[in-house]
Amino acid sequence: MTNKYTERINKLRTLMTENGLEAFYICQVNNVSYYTGKHGNDCSLYITQDEAWIITDFRYEEMAQSLSWLQFYETALGRSLLDFLKSRKEKILGIERNGLSLDMYFRFKEELTAELKPVIGLTEKLRQIKDPEELENIARAEAIGDAAFTHILKYLKPGVTEKEVAAEIEYAMRQNGADGLSFTTIAVSGKNSSSPHGVPTDKKLENGDFVTMDYGCLYNLYCSDMTRTVAIGNATDEMKKVYDIVYKAQTTACERIKAGITGKEGDSIARDIIAEAGYGDRFGHSLGHSLGLFIHESPNYSQRCEDIIEENMVLSIEPGIYLPGKFGVRIEDIAIVKKDGIVNLTHSPKELIII
Repeated sequence: MTNKYTERINKLRTLMTENGLEAFYICQVNNVSYYTGKHGNDCSLYITQDEAWIITDFRYEEMAQSLSWLQFYETALGRSLLDFLKSRKEKILGIERNGLSLDMYFRFKEELTAELKPVIGLTEKLRQIKDPEELENIARAEAIGDAAFTHILKYLKPGVTEKEVAAEIEYAMRQNGADGLSFTTIAVSGKNSSSPHGVPTDKKLENGDFVTMDYGCLYNLYCSDMTRTVAIGNATDEMKKVYDIVYKAQTTACERIKAGITGKEGDSIARDIIAEAGYGDRFGHSLGHSLGLFIHESPNYSQRCEDIIEENMVLSIEPGIYLPGKFGVRIEDIAIVKKDGIVNLTHSPKELIII
């Protein structure tokens, strides 16, 4: 049987050969999902050049049996993962260095005769460039985020708490078809908005506050991500000035990013604008990250990334300025990279909105 999942497994087998692996044990949830199209919770895979197994327990029996391209080993009383691995003859076993727990690694070392070879990035490398179906799922997830933003603009007002804003955004995404959240929702206001990843509190929105909302959802396993900052009641001249700088940095990056640049070059487009305006030391995170089955994938737009950004990668574009004790501003879209530019998947307005 040939389908997109068997094609992915065959590409993995090529990478396994290049890395000298006779077998590869996969336990990271998102990597399991990549080869199964299902939630990878409490499941793992064992791939050789000739076989592909899914290993899980009774709770996921029907799901595992529906995956006709995989053989199924069911763990149960008297049938453990280690029993399966002990039965195998492969002598060099690749394991996910950033997925296997230290405890499990030592158990493998103690009980298996195969040589363990920790590797990193094999499946993640395959996941970087998205196929048309993946792109459609991400676009659908981002459209749900756009709908949530339209809804929340009608909800925001003085007296509503940050926690209530976060909950309303999450409810709106569920109402519009989200399967879940791609990360914990950020909704911070006033002085709290100067924390890039602040946690919603019982603080009530007040006139003169900036409110930064960073959120995303899952649709068919794939993530969305967006950030918008709006003002409640009014905005000071300083607030408007900072917002305009972030807006210019973000929109310029959207105009100039394209396939073939490095992550560092992409980051510099926005960073240089913010630095020239005198706020370089208040933009302390990278411009953006890849996303797909997981909210933070690679490569990214950062000063440390020399990787080439390729066509059909999906990355966020999210510059920000954060002034401790005052406020913060961040604007974020996600976009498909193309050879001549980007296809922006985020359609909510970015100009300053004062509610």
